[in-house]
Amino acid sequence: QVRLEESGGGLVQDGGSLRLSCAASGSIATINHMGWYRQAPGKLRELVASITTAGSTNYADSVKGRFTIARDNAKNTVYLQMNSLKPGDTAVYYCNANLRLAYELDVYRNYWGQGTQVTVSS
Repeated sequence: QVRLEESGGGLVQDGGSLRLSCAASGSIATINHMGWYRQAPGKLRELVASITTAGSTNYADSVKGRFTIARDNAKNTVYLQMNSLKPGDTAVYYCNANLRLAYELDVYRNYWGQGTQVTVSS
């Protein structure tokens, strides 16, 4: 069993900052890439940022220069530092991890957190 526990969401004013955290726990052997997605009301879930085990990152164009993704491999944790937040960033943010369980050889699966609400007021 794998659990992705997110924290750090909340309400912030236009231009403010928030830091999201997501810790993976369970019978994990290896975590490949980790990332953050978001889903606003009436819209599809979209990739915000992702990071590989080696630290290579990828960002959505809408957040480049404002958001920073990082991970602590020893803690199986991924972070998302969000600066200069805008009302358009309002959404439920989901953590994602592509990982292999300890008892499954060569099988990587995607796991999701429960989501954390980020609301940016104008």
